[in-house]
Amino acid sequence: MSDAILEIENFSGGFMSPAGEYNQVLHDVGYCLPRGAMTAVVGETGSGKSITALAVLGLQAPTFRHRTGSIRFDGTEMLNLDARGLRDIRGSRISMVFQDARAALNPVFSIGRQLADTWMLHNGGSRAAAMDKAVDALRQVHIPEPERRARQYPHEFSGGMAQRAMIAMAALICTPELLILDEPTTGLDVTTQADIMELIVDLAQSRGLTVCLITHDLGVVAETCDHVVVMNKGCVVETGTTEQIFTAPQDAYTRKLLAASLLTEYSA
Repeated sequence: MSDAILEIENFSGGFMSPAGEYNQVLHDVGYCLPRGAMTAVVGETGSGKSITALAVLGLQAPTFRHRTGSIRFDGTEMLNLDARGLRDIRGSRISMVFQDARAALNPVFSIGRQLADTWMLHNGGSRAAAMDKAVDALRQVHIPEPERRARQYPHEFSGGMAQRAMIAMAALICTPELLILDEPTTGLDVTTQADIMELIVDLAQSRGLTVCLITHDLGVVAETCDHVVVMNKGCVVETGTTEQIFTAPQDAYTRKLLAASLLTEYSA
């Protein structure tokens, strides 16, 4: 796909056990992320969604072994990059927001310090200027009293505010072309989930971001995403536009996911 910013082709891999046994978990995974669009990667827990995303940035567990395939970001083969090459792309061109924001933040440094340090890492400049950028980023993600909040620590933030802080770091302090979000609304109440997704959509549209949303929430997918990738047991079973997937699913597993989502919606 010529307009794809990320292309994954025939990517296979698995984990080595302490006894040296290889357990394959990804089987010829292949999908593309169209530039400037929001693409959802959906499937049950254990389907391979997050492992594939982590492999894009070289963040998979040390026991993971890549066997075959390719991951190309804007024409660059990510699997050929050394540690320095990966660091040059992480944050500056690809950012990732993890499921548990408070666990991803360092508990011993203030929120503002962490955002400012990230700004200085990628842009240099003075500590004072970096802190101004941190406060402004918190303001842009609608955290109230950003000057005061910047002095607080992760344990003083609610789950929703911590997620906003992580989004500020990933999408504003860093200035990526691709933003990967791994279950960004898990564990949040329904109202906060809606607010977080509205924020993500607004940032993506205003900054021209390509977004990869890893989720099991098909309701969120239907409302926010342009394209869908369906994974099951380490394989991609179906891809298409959101309209195609929701109105005319071709794979039996996709139909099962949609039916389960409808059942959950009606029983809620």
